[in-house]
Amino acid sequence: MPSARKKPTGPKREYKSQRLELRLAPSAKKVIQQAMSVSGLAAGDLAYEAARRILDEHQRMVLSGADRDAFLAAVGRKPSHPRVWSRALKRHRHLFG
Repeated sequence: MPSARKKPTGPKREYKSQRLELRLAPSAKKVIQQAMSVSGLAAGDLAYEAARRILDEHQRMVLSGADRDAFLAAVGRKPSHPRVWSRALKRHRHLFG
């Protein structure tokens, strides 16, 4: 008797049902059309990919070499005395309520 294996199911396909209308300068429309031509993507897919890239860049922090070194040095420092933190907290409350 043959085994009754199910096909592996991938992510559920999401159908395009939403619309987004834009008003563009002619120069912006030209750039978008050129990007569509070279990428092979439709305008909506191109906008989606650009939006995903922007969100990814916004959510991820990338440090330069000097910034990375300063961050690691700060993390590696011995914590300051609790009284220093207490004074800083009191000052913050005084300034910002």
